[in-house]
Amino acid sequence: MSGRLTGKVALVTGAAKGLGEADARLFASEGAQVVLTDVDVDAGEALARSIGERALFLPHDVCVEERWAALISEIESRYGALHILVNNAGIVELGSPEGIDMADYHRIMAVSVDGVVLGCKYAIPAMRRAGSGSIINMASIAAAQGEPNVAAYSAAKGAVDAYSRCVAVYCAQSALAIRCNSVLPNGIDTPMVWAMPGKRADAGAESRLLPDVPGGQNERGVPEDIASLILYLASDDSRWINGQSFVVDNGASITKGVIPPRRPCPADQARRA
Repeated sequence: MSGRLTGKVALVTGAAKGLGEADARLFASEGAQVVLTDVDVDAGEALARSIGERALFLPHDVCVEERWAALISEIESRYGALHILVNNAGIVELGSPEGIDMADYHRIMAVSVDGVVLGCKYAIPAMRRAGSGSIINMASIAAAQGEPNVAAYSAAKGAVDAYSRCVAVYCAQSALAIRCNSVLPNGIDTPMVWAMPGKRADAGAESRLLPDVPGGQNERGVPEDIASLILYLASDDSRWINGQSFVVDNGASITKGVIPPRRPCPADQARRA
């Protein structure tokens, strides 16, 4: 542990599994007190127990404004401050622009967009009181490239990416030492991505959220690939970085065709051992 977040209090939404879990584990290992939230209470509590004393799980539906107010108040009461917010919670459903299900659309927007807007609304005053802060909003490669069969998800993540710049400029012009950046991953090996092949088969659709590579295999990043960037953006190492969008996709979005699988690095081999 290098202690890059020693003395910091962090809140990670959608933390029970996937990217949020990786963020929470890494933050705690780097010295932060981490508050994990999710609607999956059993998984969230189990994760907090496995991390240990640096983790606390609190149930939280990011769509509910009253819960945000109570959550931030509880964090400040317990730990005295909030320094880091990772707006990670999100959901995805298939649907083209013509075939979009409006119930799915409203649910995706509520979780991915309303949750981010509310998180920023209530975190900014807390970070103002703390003296500084870093907000990291989880967008997606779907915010930057055409994804015809996840239309609502693309719209939501595009909004998240744009809103992050809004928050960054607001805080900068308000002379607040609060930064806000967005992260746009692609093809990360998470439960949400695991579910996509079955959804695609049911809908007869394709989605580039899972990048194809020769041999019919999918070369995906792992949650730790994203967590390493989130840690950097959360830490004081990135104090001069604000209002930026970080694409993390091994170059897939700028490459014509497909990218061959890379040779495993020692870290990959250790994870798979």
